[in-house]
Amino acid sequence: MIKQEILVLIIGAGPAGLATSACLNLKNIPNIVLEKEDCCASLWKKRAYDRLKLHLAKQYCQLPGMPFPPDAPTFMPKRGFIRYLDDYVSHHNVAPLYNRQVECASFDDGKWTVVARNMVLDRYEEYVAAFLVVASGENGEAFVPQIPGLDSFSGDVMHSSDYRNGKKYENRNVLVVGSGNSGMEIAFDLWDWGAQASIVARSPVHILTERMVQMGMALLKYVPLGIVDKILIMLSKLKFGDLCDYGIQRPDKGPFYLKMTTGRSPVIDVGTIDKIRSQEIKVFQYIKSVDGHNVHFTDGSTETFDSIVFATGYKTTVAKWLKDDGALFSANGMPEKRAPEHWKGKNGLYCAGFSRSGLFGISNDARAIAQDINELILSHEM
Repeated sequence: MIKQEILVLIIGAGPAGLATSACLNLKNIPNIVLEKEDCCASLWKKRAYDRLKLHLAKQYCQLPGMPFPPDAPTFMPKRGFIRYLDDYVSHHNVAPLYNRQVECASFDDGKWTVVARNMVLDRYEEYVAAFLVVASGENGEAFVPQIPGLDSFSGDVMHSSDYRNGKKYENRNVLVVGSGNSGMEIAFDLWDWGAQASIVARSPVHILTERMVQMGMALLKYVPLGIVDKILIMLSKLKFGDLCDYGIQRPDKGPFYLKMTTGRSPVIDVGTIDKIRSQEIKVFQYIKSVDGHNVHFTDGSTETFDSIVFATGYKTTVAKWLKDDGALFSANGMPEKRAPEHWKGKNGLYCAGFSRSGLFGISNDARAIAQDINELILSHEM
């Protein structure tokens, strides 16, 4: 087994891992990034639909040490953001080691030992580090809920991570499960390609426009969160009206409150709501069971579908390989503490990209981790 020692080891080459490595590089702190895929930002490059774009204005999504180009659109599309990340890697000399599947990370004799499988050479490698940064993120693997009879469905079933566009679904009846940003955008994309799209909206959601989100982010600098939320809810009601009759429920708490406390983002409408109100896109409550092509809903209705797309999010994989975490993570693989105290554990263990605050939270995590490690190094040198 090949063994290598390094001061800081980072697991994951998504935006969180890249930003942390860049911040460490700016302080001349040696680090290695391990990534299980064959590229950085694999969620964006391999598991994102074509229509996807950032759901916050660009000034809240840029990573430390490199702003977006001045001519970049306010809400960066997928291709533009991927290009930005590739440029970021080059600009900050981040050099991930790809095709490394981490099998185990444990703390022993004052050091972190990480065993990873090199999937190209089919061999195991051991890395020993003083500091370990878990940057594998909240979106480790696709989550599909257990639904009675789903395995009997006669058509196509996929997770949104495998969906690219609706080209092949023209004239087909497609059910999208999930009413977050991904579900709403995929439903609209399917309609745009000529599919008969329907959506399952089980959870209440706030519906906002891009301008509302921009205004809200700007107001938060000067106005209390509760007042900002009240303004946004009022504007949403004026713009979209009462959507309860169409199957869309509004949460009891405000949009930014939910984002900051639970990570649930408001839905930025891309045109889906107009199609829902015109009933060109149908809305159903939760699925009770599936029988062949028939989907039975909890309201007693039954519809026939050719395909089902689950826009039901992801779950972390940290618990599968991280040992001796000192209770930094809870049983569900998310930090035990809420932001902003979530990023630091014991024995040189950190996590980046688990704040439920998107790219803005990732940048804060990366800066805090690099600064803390730098201070610890300087204190030992003294």
